[in-house]
Amino acid sequence: MNRLLPRVYPIVDTAALALRGYPPVPFAESLLEAGASILQFRHKEHFSRATFQTATLIRDLCRQAGAALVINDRADIAALLDAGLHLGQDDLPPALARRILGPDALLGFSTHNAAQLLAAANEPVSYLAIGPIFSTASKENPDPQLGLASLGSIRAATTRPLVAIGGITLDTAPSVWAAGADTIAVIADLLSHGTDQHSTRKRMELWLNL
Repeated sequence: MNRLLPRVYPIVDTAALALRGYPPVPFAESLLEAGASILQFRHKEHFSRATFQTATLIRDLCRQAGAALVINDRADIAALLDAGLHLGQDDLPPALARRILGPDALLGFSTHNAAQLLAAANEPVSYLAIGPIFSTASKENPDPQLGLASLGSIRAATTRPLVAIGGITLDTAPSVWAAGADTIAVIADLLSHGTDQHSTRKRMELWLNL
């Protein structure tokens, strides 16, 4: 198994947190206190000055904890924060983003089926993400869920580090790793047992102890 990334990749999704009235900074702080070694800051709306300030605070928390920070979609914000970047299919092409970030930055790229994953074979990325594995509410118009059988065949098609995402819970995580994922990205399950810092820290600890 590739160990560029840790086995668990928590995502600070501002939309999911806003629905629950949970500010991103204390959420991120609890994940890091539990031992998370990477966070992704996922913000799909307008990136305002206030949002940038929030991302900066989370960047500082990550630095204090010795953890990596990855920004979703925005190469310019990632460069300003000296962070990694995660791109989707409709974002800046990875080759252009790599020119902005430099050769050593962590750069991820989302794919949703075998064809997209194969098309990304020569992209200058650090890892590939695949999903949704299961049904997910984290996207307004999610791609069709792949399931474990498809994940297994997709794993065989690439030697890149592979991040699985989409509806994965503590209960299903072992089967996702067994199907070939190197890493599991988590959003909703980290919020499934409470929206306070104590609950978040405990939930993250359970994930890290799997």
